[in-house]
Amino acid sequence: MADSLNPAASHHLPIFITAPGSTDVLMVVTAIILVLCIVAFGVLFLRLHTLPERMAHKSQKIQFEIVAVLGLLALFTHIHAFWVAGLLLALIDFPDFGSFMGRIAGSVEKIAGVAPPPEATSEAQAHEVVAGSKRSATEAAVLASETRDGTGDRTSAPRLTPESVAARTKEASHA
Repeated sequence: MADSLNPAASHHLPIFITAPGSTDVLMVVTAIILVLCIVAFGVLFLRLHTLPERMAHKSQKIQFEIVAVLGLLALFTHIHAFWVAGLLLALIDFPDFGSFMGRIAGSVEKIAGVAPPPEATSEAQAHEVVAGSKRSATEAAVLASETRDGTGDRTSAPRLTPESVAARTKEASHA
């Protein structure tokens, strides 16, 4: 009796109308497509949202961290200006001021005969500091004067007496 149709129904029913008790294939296919579209949209959204971070990943650490914070702010506050600011910041390539400033500071410390703190130097600079600290104070002063003169000739450098070297070391310790 379940196979018989209602006399008021048409004899030709569309494919999406199912018999009572059977699986609605169209609804199952629509649900699968809906879930796949939601997942694909979420992946696309998050991939687009992390675009500035992926672009800034190759840049300096501080720039990457600022872009990451702007991205998180944009994600949680829904203020798109943060995302745009992060994207613009990721596109700009800032010059690396830290490396040459660190080298200048290390050179000045080496000329002054002051050993830099061990955590501030890299392993390569640490070897140079150890080699530089083995020199006597007189040699360091002569090398410093050669650097200032630009001549590089040891005969033109003024001779330093041990008393003047000790006085300079004492003065440097006051400063």
